Amino acid sequence: MSMFKWDVVDPGPGEAVAPHQRLAWGKTVGLGAQHVVAMFGATFVFPIVMGLNANLAIMMSGIATICFLLIVKGKVPSYLGTSASFVGGAAAIYAQGGGPADVTGAIMVSGIVLALVGVAIHFAGPGFVNNLLPPVVTGAVVMLIGFNLCRVATGIYMPADRWVALITMFAVVLMAVGLKGFFGRIAIFLGLIFGFVLSLVFDAIGVGGVEGDRVDWTNVKTADWLGFPPHTAEGLVGNQSPFSGGENYALVGWHLPSLSLTFTLLALPAVIALVAENMGHVKAVSGMTGQDLDPVMGKAVAADGVGTTIASFVGGSPTTTYAENIGVMAATRVYSTAAYFVAAGVAILFGFVPKFGALVATTPSGVLGGITLVLYGMIGLLGAKIWVENKVNFANPVNLVPVAAGLTMGIGLADNAFFNITSDFPLGGIAMGTLIIVFGYHLARIVARAAGTDHDAGAVIAVGDAGAHRTTGHTHDHDHGHGHTHDHDHPDETK
Repeated sequence: MSMFKWDVVDPGPGEAVAPHQRLAWGKTVGLGAQHVVAMFGATFVFPIVMGLNANLAIMMSGIATICFLLIVKGKVPSYLGTSASFVGGAAAIYAQGGGPADVTGAIMVSGIVLALVGVAIHFAGPGFVNNLLPPVVTGAVVMLIGFNLCRVATGIYMPADRWVALITMFAVVLMAVGLKGFFGRIAIFLGLIFGFVLSLVFDAIGVGGVEGDRVDWTNVKTADWLGFPPHTAEGLVGNQSPFSGGENYALVGWHLPSLSLTFTLLALPAVIALVAENMGHVKAVSGMTGQDLDPVMGKAVAADGVGTTIASFVGGSPTTTYAENIGVMAATRVYSTAAYFVAAGVAILFGFVPKFGALVATTPSGVLGGITLVLYGMIGLLGAKIWVENKVNFANPVNLVPVAAGLTMGIGLADNAFFNITSDFPLGGIAMGTLIIVFGYHLARIVARAAGTDHDAGAVIAVGDAGAHRTTGHTHDHDHGHGHTHDHDHPDETK
């Protein structure tokens, strides 16, 4: 099959459309538009909370998706939207005086590392990663990234407008549980729209509590309909960064990355989350299509790394395969990569609408406070979801002790440095927590095996049934041995 030539089919009721097939172009364009809607909310929300340009992020997501499809030769239908795994690293970089260029520089290096991990998986096999990063470790790192952000939601965004933040938060909660199907899965996006409208209403009726209007239309009115995102202004670092919200967000656009070892180490833990996420999503697509995709698993991980590297090189956001689009495939049973090429093309065109970017930049900080209260917690709890789905047993101290120590260190430190390796090389919460979790787990496992206590509850207070079957963090379920299981009907909105 040529990459740009698909077999045209007209399936009957219940029949699936394979990746190398497509419907008539009219229907394919419609499906492509559906994929755009599915990825759109999270793809532009996450750049906002990382202080990066949403227009550019959506444009580069389309370019990254095309690169992904070319690298995997069309065998894994998937869309690469903005990843939330780097939000914690971005927050830590801004807290240490960095700016958008430092964030994208750290993300770019992480993308290169992810690509190299993908190459290693391709040659060593998927089991290599599961042995190095079993579910107990990947779950803990994902949890660490999410809960490390608590102070950002409550300390940066919420103080700007506490009532709008709280009302928006409750709206997200109610929509997440009250809306069915697709609309329930995009509750974060709908919550942002609700909070935006609520802010407009409060401005119109004169509800105080903030300086000036909550929504400032000045930049929207002056922005062009067609054009390219602006160049990032100088001096957007630390407290003046677009991450802090307000008018500075309108000043972020495209830029070249700035490289720093210190900032890179703050972002690298996200690679662990992305490896587990990508492998899990490939497994989900494999289950839906009925095709063995293990041989292309490494290429898929590497392709995401390439996409992240390319996107961040010009100031865009990191990428990852999107569960929302996997959900669309599960609902439609259309796995055609042609629809993803259409979606990528539409996303690229969106990037050339500066007025849309200016509209996104007007999102009030109070609204961001409301959605991040839910969003950051959801990212953290995805770590617990990995544990539950893989039946990680915390009655075994090999699992319990290093994870407990790493989470306490990482979440407790937050943006503060534990110690400085050099004068400009501090180790903060996420980096220290990840090191303790990864190295602590493997060290504990080696010692326990040598001592013959790897199936013993030891001297700690066991959590759960002490007589239950214990593992060292690995699942024995063949279909879910890579750190994730998947509900194809209800994919997660967080990345």
